[in-house]
Amino acid sequence: MESEHATPRALVVDDERQMRDIVSFALETQGFTTVEASDAEKAWAACERQAFDVIVLDVMLPRASGITLCRRIRAFSDVPIILLTAKGEAADRVAGLEAGADDYVVKPFHPRELALRAMAIVRRYRDANAVSRIVNGGLEIDPRTHAVLRDGERLSLTQSEFSLLLALASRLDEEVTWTELLQEVWGTDSLLGGRDMVKTAIYRLRGKLGESSAAPRYIHSVRGLGYRMPRLPPA
Repeated sequence: MESEHATPRALVVDDERQMRDIVSFALETQGFTTVEASDAEKAWAACERQAFDVIVLDVMLPRASGITLCRRIRAFSDVPIILLTAKGEAADRVAGLEAGADDYVVKPFHPRELALRAMAIVRRYRDANAVSRIVNGGLEIDPRTHAVLRDGERLSLTQSEFSLLLALASRLDEEVTWTELLQEVWGTDSLLGGRDMVKTAIYRLRGKLGESSAAPRYIHSVRGLGYRMPRLPPA
């Protein structure tokens, strides 16, 4: 589902025509080509027809919700997904991140900020392909293919989970702050709500790595600062 075209492609999914037009215009000013869909089924059909570099997805859609669509897409693709949520709906944001979304923007929002965040996510996704393969303990990370192996078993990670893992694995034995992770993975340095976003992603990532905060192997918490991945001997 991910596009390999030089010009990034975005799918904008919202049941309100005016909102779709606003988001599409903002993305197009940043160099995106856009496709619009008014509900989950039309969005899914668009995904089957062509590849996208990012999907901007409203949580509140008729019939099937944006979170349901996010989960459906995540079953076979790691294309970056940005959720649009209503102000104060923290439950939607958490549910969206748990479903595999990479970022969220709360309505009302500045269209240019959304477009810049979308471009930042696409840039990080593409830049990761230029990084060499990383091996640490029983963990193997291939940024070019976005493949992650743990003890020879391939893991299924979302784009934000992959970017988070890569950010830590690229700086072994270094303490990486909350702010640095927010900037590198989500394109924001605001800790307002951002710390919960990092915690949720770390929790999911640890689960997929087969570890917990009580007995970490790869991701260690640094109290009051962030996280660290220790350098480990070959498995």
